[in-house]
Amino acid sequence: MVMRPVAAGQVRRLTSLRAMGGLCLAVTFLFFCPLLHAEGDLPEVGEITIRDLQATEDGMVRPVAYTMAAGNTSWGGFQAAEGEPRNFSTYAAAGQTPSDEYGDVKAEDVGEAVPGAAGKKSFDEYGDVTADSGTEAKPQVRIADPLRPFNVAMYHFNDKVYFWVWKPAATGYKYVMPRPFRQLFSNFYRNLTAPVRIMNNLFQGKVGYAGEELGKFLINSTVGVGGLRNCAEECFGIKGRNADFGQTLGKWGLGPGFYLVLPFLGPSSPRDGFGFLVDWAMRPQTYIGTDFFDYQSVGLFVHEKINSTSFHIGEYESLKKAAIDPYVSMRDIYIQYRTDLIENR
Repeated sequence: MVMRPVAAGQVRRLTSLRAMGGLCLAVTFLFFCPLLHAEGDLPEVGEITIRDLQATEDGMVRPVAYTMAAGNTSWGGFQAAEGEPRNFSTYAAAGQTPSDEYGDVKAEDVGEAVPGAAGKKSFDEYGDVTADSGTEAKPQVRIADPLRPFNVAMYHFNDKVYFWVWKPAATGYKYVMPRPFRQLFSNFYRNLTAPVRIMNNLFQGKVGYAGEELGKFLINSTVGVGGLRNCAEECFGIKGRNADFGQTLGKWGLGPGFYLVLPFLGPSSPRDGFGFLVDWAMRPQTYIGTDFFDYQSVGLFVHEKINSTSFHIGEYESLKKAAIDPYVSMRDIYIQYRTDLIENR
């Protein structure tokens, strides 16, 4: 009578380990397959440009944070609501060459069309901005997309899930849960995932930031009443640094591989997908159940994302409105954001 539950628990653990092993092998095979890593050099129809964003009334003004299921910035992007820059459209627009849909317009043609403009440098109504005073645009970073039919299907699936399930749930949650309480939940979840940031900062050689994250965790867990209040930043000005294992692999020189849209989770890559599994193993809430993906830990994860999304309802819609092809725009924003996260932070 006593041995059966133990045996059943062992069977579940073995099944979880086998599933994890198979997934890791699949990710490793896909990542290291050289035939799936060729990058495209030609721009695609539907790529978002600075001109396209400016054509929208407030496309460059609205913050564009990734939301669950519809354009999530992969696993590391889940942390965007807690400190990372939220205007991810700049990553898609950076390095794009402004084009004119009416033809090749030269500077001389503009000078002839505007009286008194001949012989003058470029003019901006918001200030004297010249071509010499601006910084050079960053080259557009691209990612291979060999699984595009599958990715497009998953994008549309996630889009429907967002509008039919995720957004209504977050909207209702926002309606019944006052903002101060939602902020308490946000602080609690961020404090709970401190081991992920501490370990990844150590892996990246950022010992100082790892110390800051450890200090934040200790202060918020005690003075901050179990992490409900971010006292470390509010009282002592300790900000810390976001870090995930996908970023760590990038810091070690491992490329993303190729673009991959996952159901319910959004834009990713084999590198960031594997990084999510490692980060998941470092989350304390992963071990509240017997399985690696137990319904308790997944339930907490879902609530964490609903709570985070409730602060950013409408941002995904703004991105779709500003983009000619939302799928291409989301792909470009994803790789630009992840590249900047690895190279510049």
